[in-house]
Amino acid sequence: MRQTSQRKFLIDAVFSEHDHFDADELIDRLPRRGQENYVSSATVYRTLREFVDAGLLKSFQLDGRTVYELDYGYPAHDHLYCTRCRKLIEFQSEPLVQIRDEVAAEMGFRVSGHRMIVQGVCKDCGKARRKKRKQDLV
Repeated sequence: MRQTSQRKFLIDAVFSEHDHFDADELIDRLPRRGQENYVSSATVYRTLREFVDAGLLKSFQLDGRTVYELDYGYPAHDHLYCTRCRKLIEFQSEPLVQIRDEVAAEMGFRVSGHRMIVQGVCKDCGKARRKKRKQDLV
């Protein structure tokens, strides 16, 4: 990739913290037009695709948006996704990996990786809903 000041600034912005984000969330964190280190939306979208192609980021679809996360040097993991607040919670499970490998072996399948996103409601959103129900206030 050609090294530009915008691309360098995006590398710093993306890799300075481990967080899940979509392109719009990243753009919101960046300087605005006319400010130092401004990066256009088109450059952000193009550079994110290049980072995925280079194996530096992973992307996946979630509720109609493309979500990105660090991939390079980060351990394999899966996600719990709250459909109310859109929080993504990472987890690692050795029993899950063992089941995956056992099923693959039974089917003569060689595993190169997997991605699991369990959808539901997080503890905080579950508590908030229960408090609002009329029968719970009695």
